[in-house]
Amino acid sequence: MSILRPGDEKFHYSDGSHKWVRPNPDYDQKVWDEQVRQHKRGLTVGEWTWLGRAW
Repeated sequence: MSILRPGDEKFHYSDGSHKWVRPNPDYDQKVWDEQVRQHKRGLTVGEWTWLGRAW
């Protein structure tokens, strides 16, 4: 199940997969990687909690 919340689109391609490539060449790849990790962590924790499920 995929739930895109407002603002999540910058982390996803149209097929719902995550973007691991930085949005532009001037953006620090390490910073982008960490932002994607934080986003994914929020999905795995927050989304499942929001759905009332636990791992």
